[in-house]
Amino acid sequence: MLKIGITGGIGSGKSIVCRCFQLLGVPVYDSDTRAKWVMNHDPELREQLIATFGPETFDAQQHLNRAYLSQKVFHNAAELAKLNGLVHPQVRKDFYTWLEQQAHAPYILKEAALMFESNAYTQVDHVLTISAPIALRLTRTLQRDAHRSATDVEAIIAKQLSEEERVSRAQFVLHNDDTRLVLPQVIQLHEQFLQLAQ
Repeated sequence: MLKIGITGGIGSGKSIVCRCFQLLGVPVYDSDTRAKWVMNHDPELREQLIATFGPETFDAQQHLNRAYLSQKVFHNAAELAKLNGLVHPQVRKDFYTWLEQQAHAPYILKEAALMFESNAYTQVDHVLTISAPIALRLTRTLQRDAHRSATDVEAIIAKQLSEEERVSRAQFVLHNDDTRLVLPQVIQLHEQFLQLAQ
């Protein structure tokens, strides 16, 4: 089965593009959502997270305390590496389990914001990056995430790969820059992917 990775910086419009592909019947694996699910539901991973980051990693209802965890790792590269070292292998396993259930599909999409940073690109055949100017991504993210300030979003963008590097490392690019319609680009890519899957 053909596996296409889909990535893009914060505010690039990955979710909207994925929804367009889903409307065309393409199964989409959302790495971020699945990572949260795995962190909440995998008993072994929960134990490892508590042992590494302390009991506050989960709240009184035993749900992942994302605010606490982000505080612990966001400005600390060593702590972030520890977190990724625990979570990424479990998400990888979860992806392969999900993949077995998609045998009917000619191709699938794996959405991951950190496609290259997490080495998730090694699990797919090609990478599609959603490209948008930084100023537009900033505006979109601030409209979407009321809890974030412009400084927060700029800090996230600074930690992600540059737009140029993401585009140069991808085999396909979709421009979501408000000057080109997204749907015709999705349909064209869908047809290309179906041909590649034959």
